[in-house]
Amino acid sequence: MKKIFKNTIFQLLIAVVAGIIVGLFIDGVPLRIVIGIKHLCGQIIFFLVPLIILGFIAPSVAHLRNNASKMLLFAFGIAYLSSVGASFFGAAVGYQIIPHLHIAQEAGALKELPANAVQIDIPPVMNVMTALVLAVLLGLATAWVRSDEFSQLLDTFRRMVLVLVHKILLPVLPVFIFTNFCILSYQGSVTRQLPVFISILAVVLVCHFIWLGVLYVTAAIYSGRNSWKVLKYYGPAYLTALGTMSSAATLGVALDCAHKSPVLRKEISDVTVPLFANIHLCGSILTETVFVLAVSQLLYGSMPDFLSLSMFILMLGLFAIGAPGVPGGTVLASLGLIVSVLHFDEAGTALLLTIFALQDSFGTACNVTGDGALTLMTDAFEKRSARKPGKGTAE
Repeated sequence: MKKIFKNTIFQLLIAVVAGIIVGLFIDGVPLRIVIGIKHLCGQIIFFLVPLIILGFIAPSVAHLRNNASKMLLFAFGIAYLSSVGASFFGAAVGYQIIPHLHIAQEAGALKELPANAVQIDIPPVMNVMTALVLAVLLGLATAWVRSDEFSQLLDTFRRMVLVLVHKILLPVLPVFIFTNFCILSYQGSVTRQLPVFISILAVVLVCHFIWLGVLYVTAAIYSGRNSWKVLKYYGPAYLTALGTMSSAATLGVALDCAHKSPVLRKEISDVTVPLFANIHLCGSILTETVFVLAVSQLLYGSMPDFLSLSMFILMLGLFAIGAPGVPGGTVLASLGLIVSVLHFDEAGTALLLTIFALQDSFGTACNVTGDGALTLMTDAFEKRSARKPGKGTAE
């Protein structure tokens, strides 16, 4: 029985169910307390995120020595291709299906939340992109100058961060997820928004799973390894992403899942999992593309032409890098593109933000789960690069 209660998936499911049930009845002072707890837990989690990125990526890049820069270029390349490829796939599906969907004419207003009773802000020491760039540059510099002393210092910092993940981040996550779903339930997202949510989300979820299948099959072919030995460990990460709506907040669990896979090397996954959490957005971009088509059809009577949408997708793949640091970050990062490239007005932008926010957790879960496939590909690439002769000098 103790094993069940300590199981991550069980804890997350309990948090989700309990949050939805409590949210149907909560109000007044208890609701304000829940909002305050959510804010405090979120502040703790997002304070730790830059430390996790720095603590895992920098020492791992340093240990790669000669292959560091090439492996990172490969990782960025496949992350961008996966994100953009998923988006074009979503567009192809959307152009065929969206005109035939009977979508409700408006998303409906949600209940307003009362003021936060516990407004304690804990600003991170740096933002996500600063941490990512600093970690990569520190790791590369350490590898290039072959500094064993600094490499050992980074290893010590990594162990310290790992302790923080297990003793602070993981225990706080179920509470954060409970409060998230409690608030969503109170606002009416589970009931009022159901018609809009189901009609569009049904299409999006099918696209997510098909794209994940494409990624893991591709990873198996490229690496020559059984990609199921990666995917089967990603259940806790998928569920955590559903609750947190953030790849960054899911980082600790995702690393734990990758470490359990027998076909992934720890020194590679320690680099790629935090890296892909910030640059691999297949689920979020695919989702936004489908929603863009749906909102355009709903409000303007037609969908954007393929040329405009293609420009939007290619630019979105770059604009959204680093956006997973906050829930809903992808669509927020793309607001300029939505207005300038697709010519959405205020009504279209507001509706897109609303329905994207309702499903943000599913796009994030797809992103996180897809990171495992990309990690397997990067692992195989690094092995092949290391075997090539004449690579004994630092770059």
